[in-house]
Amino acid sequence: MIDDIDKKHLIRCIELAQEALDNGDEPFGSMLVSKDGRVLFEDRNRVSSGDQTRHPEFAIAKWAAEHVPQAERKDAVVYTSGEHCPMCSAAHAWVGLGRIVYAASGEQFTRWRTELGARPGRVRPLPIQQVVDDIVVDGPVDEFADRIKALHVAHYRRQGG
Repeated sequence: MIDDIDKKHLIRCIELAQEALDNGDEPFGSMLVSKDGRVLFEDRNRVSSGDQTRHPEFAIAKWAAEHVPQAERKDAVVYTSGEHCPMCSAAHAWVGLGRIVYAASGEQFTRWRTELGARPGRVRPLPIQQVVDDIVVDGPVDEFADRIKALHVAHYRRQGG
């Protein structure tokens, strides 16, 4: 169930996605929040470097493995502008992080890419629950769909689509 605190964190993720877009990257942003509500880590997409694994959700998993005690990881929440890809879902599970809250789904991204005439990505957009068992996942949040879609349309147009 999505509440006002979740929405506040998702808005920050969308701001990070905008920052990514402004820096020439695909517009995705994510953050890790502790059980007591502290923001532990946040990042944005950094794939324009040529390293397609530089997703913020993957960076969160790596950071958590090094900085968050294992016993505390299951209570931490990952907020993200877009649903995890399979790589990020697996990293999330292997590190033992808790709940995931996302604003827009992989299904929505696939539909938007099709509408824009973009080629499908190289990795199938599997829902998180098809990659990871026993995880609480909340999303998408419909009130953010137009805003996120606009970021992706802007990115596609900048890429010459």
